[in-house]
Amino acid sequence: MRFAVPACSSCVDAPARAPDSSKSSTSPHSFLPLKRAQPETQVASFFRYNRNRRGLMPAPIIGITSGRTLSKDQVVTISLSEKYTESIQRAGGIPVILPSTLDDSELFDLFERLDGFLLTGGGDIDPAIFNGTPHPNVYGIDHTRDFLEIELVRYATHNQIPFLGICRGMQVINVALGGTLFTDINAQLPDAERHDLYPNIPRNKIAHVVSIHKDSLLSNLAGVTKLSVNSLHHQALDAIPPILQPVAHSADDLVEAVELKDHAFGLGVQWHPEWLVESQANQAIFRGLVEAARDHK
Repeated sequence: MRFAVPACSSCVDAPARAPDSSKSSTSPHSFLPLKRAQPETQVASFFRYNRNRRGLMPAPIIGITSGRTLSKDQVVTISLSEKYTESIQRAGGIPVILPSTLDDSELFDLFERLDGFLLTGGGDIDPAIFNGTPHPNVYGIDHTRDFLEIELVRYATHNQIPFLGICRGMQVINVALGGTLFTDINAQLPDAERHDLYPNIPRNKIAHVVSIHKDSLLSNLAGVTKLSVNSLHHQALDAIPPILQPVAHSADDLVEAVELKDHAFGLGVQWHPEWLVESQANQAIFRGLVEAARDHK
């Protein structure tokens, strides 16, 4: 097994445990009850599905990268916060979870069938990939996931397929295209603010404001040039390749968003908009991805 993934303390939620029938429904370990659709909603969903099959209202399929966790008894579990899939569905797309264990032929067969990609948060990229400075706070390295996501970014870049990177996902975009990272912000940038605020504050808590470049894709989507965001990361972009354009910064001048030049939709954000979708500006990021993927179909 080529990876070591301790429980992530920030970007990825730990997998939920199966419900114990001996516990009451109010147990802290019980699953929340499913929200069943009202009959009229079910009917609307049915007809939307049939319209999709006839090609009148195609819903784009968005591939979402996933992490892996290793239990005490050595069981590997694919892990992904539902916030990602919910955000894509809410924006009108169909989420498909991508396991990182696909071989090369399976990988590209699947890539060709998808309309867009979402690279999610998670553990750190192996610093050896970008000749980064080792640091004891580097955690959750998964070489298999690193390989898949780097290949995905390069494939989507070459083939003009829309993609969005969140937190680790933005860092993968940067590394895949030739950039580097600060492997620990506070060790390498002592004057910077703290950005790894979870678990001291909730994931959906506003941490700071980012300034967005006017006339960028991000500002056009969000409709603002100042956006309040959360902050769940201990690494940041350092060297940025010429193919990427920084389009948002925090007050301490860390890069908070990048866009791929000459591409229909190649966007990375350092915060976690999936936890802030009640904000129209943050939900607009997912709508932008889904709409770009629909146009790409």
